[in-house]
Amino acid sequence: MIEAMLNIEISAEKLFSFMGLPITNGLLTSWIVVILLVIASYILSRNIRKVPKTFQNIVESGVEELVGMMQGVLHSRKKAEKFFPLIATIFTFVLISNWLGIFPGVGSIGFNEVSEGVTKFIPLTRSAAADLNFTLAIALISVVMVNILAIKELGAKIHFGKFFNFKGPIEFFVGILEILGEFAKVISFSFRLFGNVFAGEVLLIIMGALAPFLAPIPFLMLEIFVGFIQALVFSMLTLVFLSIAVEHEAH
Repeated sequence: MIEAMLNIEISAEKLFSFMGLPITNGLLTSWIVVILLVIASYILSRNIRKVPKTFQNIVESGVEELVGMMQGVLHSRKKAEKFFPLIATIFTFVLISNWLGIFPGVGSIGFNEVSEGVTKFIPLTRSAAADLNFTLAIALISVVMVNILAIKELGAKIHFGKFFNFKGPIEFFVGILEILGEFAKVISFSFRLFGNVFAGEVLLIIMGALAPFLAPIPFLMLEIFVGFIQALVFSMLTLVFLSIAVEHEAH
């Protein structure tokens, strides 16, 4: 158990450097996720049929469910279809990242590194969302894209008007709060996803050290469910913030 606990690292471990940039195991996992999604998209696009088979049928059902949920939030089928690429990309990327993190071999296959006379195990891969850099990057993309899409919908003058309002002291103060709120979204997004995924990873390591055969199975099932919920929450919060941003003019 002590050895397992020593393998728990909050920050992603560096594997090597490329052109002066550190490549961590969390970053490597995110690259693997991108490759898997590209391959799956290519296979699906090459085999689209009018009468869908199993894989296409599952994808189409998922797309229709997600569009339906978005329509309920945006109150518009047209807007749901328009913003679908952003929400679907965030949901799919976070979901596959979460599920890949509990795949056999992730976090357990690696090499030993000697640092300052101490031998340390460095896994080749780890759950991408268990790296705060990953969740921060996704959060920044989410918040920035919400603002970009709001500008496209309302125009720059109207959108930035809620941040820089000089009609009076109260309006000016509200604008300052709106700016702080954008930064708060990034922090909230980042730590919510990171905290849940990292906590699950720690729990699995501890349970695997205590009883490696049967005890981790219920927790693996729980992590599959939690991974789905976290991806859904992240994408739906992005959708809610987007809905508020593009409808700001009406309020």
